[in-house]
Amino acid sequence: MDHIVTVQDAVTAFADFIEPTDAELDTIDAEMPLILAEIDLIDAQITTLDRLPNELDTRRIRRARNRVLSERRALANRTAGVTLPGGAA
Repeated sequence: MDHIVTVQDAVTAFADFIEPTDAELDTIDAEMPLILAEIDLIDAQITTLDRLPNELDTRRIRRARNRVLSERRALANRTAGVTLPGGAA
């Protein structure tokens, strides 16, 4: 019978290296308003999957789409002057 402990040691040996770096966490934090806006849009769309959207549903989806576009524009404007290390073109 093989013990799973030896396999677990091999799998978790690099656990420290798979944690996100501070730069990655900062990037996620900067993108969080867009992520939340996209979640709201998906939530609005999910509510209308099993029925025809009424006027309120249509307005909610439209507002959510506009918020997503606004957050995408704001994120693009915030990151327009940021250069990535490594010199990639």
